[in-house]
Amino acid sequence: MNQPLIHWIDYVIVILSVVLAVGLGLYFARRQKSTDTYFAGGRNIPAWAIGMSIFATLISSVTFLAYPGAAYASNWILLVQGLMVPIVLVAMIGIVVPLYRRVIKLSTYEYFERRFGFFARVYGSLAFVLGHFSKMGTVFFLVSLAMSAFMGIDIYTIIIVLGVAITLLTLLGGIEAVIWMDVIQGFMLIIGGVVCVGMLLFMPEGGPSNVFTIAREYGKISFGPYDWDLTQLTFLVMALNGIFYAIQKYGTDQTIVQRYLTAKTDKGAKRAAYIGVFMSVPVWTLFMFIGTGLFVFYHLHGGLPEGIKADAVFPHFIATQIPVGVTGLIIAALAAGAISSLDSDMNCLAAIGVQDYYVRFKPKSTDKQRLRVGRWVVAGSGVGSIGVALLYAYWGGEGVLGAVFGLYAIFSAGIVGLFLLGLLSRRANKQGLYVGIAAAVLFTGYALLTSTKFDFGGGEKKLLLDLGSWNFTHHKYMLGVYSHIVLFVVGYFASFLFKSEPADPELTIYGYLSRRKREKLEELAEEVVAAPVREAVSGGMPEQPSSRERE
Repeated sequence: MNQPLIHWIDYVIVILSVVLAVGLGLYFARRQKSTDTYFAGGRNIPAWAIGMSIFATLISSVTFLAYPGAAYASNWILLVQGLMVPIVLVAMIGIVVPLYRRVIKLSTYEYFERRFGFFARVYGSLAFVLGHFSKMGTVFFLVSLAMSAFMGIDIYTIIIVLGVAITLLTLLGGIEAVIWMDVIQGFMLIIGGVVCVGMLLFMPEGGPSNVFTIAREYGKISFGPYDWDLTQLTFLVMALNGIFYAIQKYGTDQTIVQRYLTAKTDKGAKRAAYIGVFMSVPVWTLFMFIGTGLFVFYHLHGGLPEGIKADAVFPHFIATQIPVGVTGLIIAALAAGAISSLDSDMNCLAAIGVQDYYVRFKPKSTDKQRLRVGRWVVAGSGVGSIGVALLYAYWGGEGVLGAVFGLYAIFSAGIVGLFLLGLLSRRANKQGLYVGIAAAVLFTGYALLTSTKFDFGGGEKKLLLDLGSWNFTHHKYMLGVYSHIVLFVVGYFASFLFKSEPADPELTIYGYLSRRKREKLEELAEEVVAAPVREAVSGGMPEQPSSRERE
């Protein structure tokens, strides 16, 4: 067991924050009488709270710990992915939010079935489950690694205790407890980040100006390299990855789409989405700057102690430089980051388990039975994610942030291509989609086998499949980008080989464009009708020209 690095007061603050999470679950438990309340909050939650929940879910402990670690070791290149999100969001959110609120009951992947059949629904939901189980394990590992060092408790105990607390919060309180806990945790994350930035700016000799001078000198505030090279981690690679990440997150990810359904109106749901992302980008930047500040701080103070890796730099700073009490609040914010991400995943996995699978095989089941199954899925996903985190802790966690992005790329499985194919093309059909999925799977298999090295014994790593000059040599983040493009292009052209009726325009972007056109015509008609009325009210006299018009 490690020696604890924090004061008993900090212990109390951290423990109280975890107890608060369980208590909030108990508070909302009495209201969880139906699946609509448990999974959609009765569709009556304020937009600002939903936006804060989206923000807290997007931030998580990955941002709190791994972003500073990445910026400390390199620069801000990994932030490029997040900077692409607002650009994509502004272009698509007005289309996607009304679409989902109109055509699905609960599961994002119900839209996939309505557009392409049941197989598309299963494919999408399984991609979500695989991707989020990997993410949940990573988050558990990150936060437990830090808290273990702080509290002198082994990482396995931390994983189990924190996992049980998060599972209880979600199991008892449903999406309402999840969202309102996220609101609290969102503010804690912001406060924790601002406190640390303030200290890193003013603690070093010379203050903020010296911090920025050293950071620029060592290239720490940079998004490069800017080479047109897809084989290395470059600005271009992260920008392309970020575009598809944004579409995947806001267009196909159950944790976000389910939030749209909890709002009272379409307008409220869109406002929540904007709040979530436009709060996330500054906070992502804030935590990247923490990594830069840490580099400057330890550069001026003789470097890090031996054995501390980049992912552990921020926890080391918190434990050794921040005052008693404040340390506890920041560690509580760290725990909050894990809770806000994981409780969302658990509730959404349960929603998928009930809506995509249980209801299909038990269509005559009562709402009470569905609610009971949902709770069992929450419990099962909690236990499963704890198991993944324990395995991750056993194997070690170097380059955790890179692993998260890599796993997203792999488990996305061309899902964005599927979504865009359904949204943008009425001609695309399920047969063409199946061909596209097969092509995406084959491509992904080829790319993984020819780019992944494995130790077969003897200490030397070799490719699983070596095709020489035909090996996949582009950066692993590009794998997800290519799989989406392959599925979309192959699926679209393959659809011409099969006869089918055009899709219902209400399931595509054309339904949205048609509604917008009707709305504008109706507004114009109202103006035409209203004009004589205004003239009559003014006494039947035409409006007098302005002084400028008379001149």
